[in-house]
Amino acid sequence: MEKLYIIIPAYNEEANIKSVIESWYKIIEEIGKESKLVIIDDGSKDRTYEIIKECAKNKPNLRVVTKENGGHGETVLYGYKYAIQNNAEYVFQTDSDGQTVPEEFWKFWQEKDNYDMVIGNRNKRKDGISRIIVTKTLKLSIKLCFHVNVTDANTPFRIMKVETLKKYINKVPEKFNLTNVLLSVIYEKEKLKVKYIPITFEKRQGGINSINIRKICKIGMHAISDFRRLNKELA
Repeated sequence: MEKLYIIIPAYNEEANIKSVIESWYKIIEEIGKESKLVIIDDGSKDRTYEIIKECAKNKPNLRVVTKENGGHGETVLYGYKYAIQNNAEYVFQTDSDGQTVPEEFWKFWQEKDNYDMVIGNRNKRKDGISRIIVTKTLKLSIKLCFHVNVTDANTPFRIMKVETLKKYINKVPEKFNLTNVLLSVIYEKEKLKVKYIPITFEKRQGGINSINIRKICKIGMHAISDFRRLNKELA
């Protein structure tokens, strides 16, 4: 039986987390009892953790994890390592803001054995022009720093073979803010089999985005320096 771990980081998502759990848990139920939905509370200051625990009471394949706040990238990395430690065969990552569509998962599941990683391409985004600019700037920065073309490096909608992920996960620094970006770059540089599939990317369904433009710019400034250093290490 195929063993999938769906990893979803959550920070101050009390407005969205219940509906996100309900929609993604249906996929776990359909795939089989060995698969798990793993929600990782990143030190939320609202009721996110309490809501997740309440949902878990009648969902035996929902795993509730909490940790000190470390940011999205650190929490995603934590989730990937959790899946590896629990002998998952495939790991899928998405976010807890309701911007992705669970029904689109099945196109990715069908391709899981044909590629090392299948990533969503947010070619029609509904989350604002500023986010589109950030994505395009990131793509250019990756090209300049790592000398590879990555279609959409940071999409929170991707499935990976754990067998492959285990070989490269330790190349991502523990406190790195852009785990998915670096993994996308590593897979490209290693010439692994990667496929992009267009996905829907909706507006945030509720709550307030904890990452504003000021924070994005700050992360971006650090990222350029990190990218240059990491490119030398990867080489």
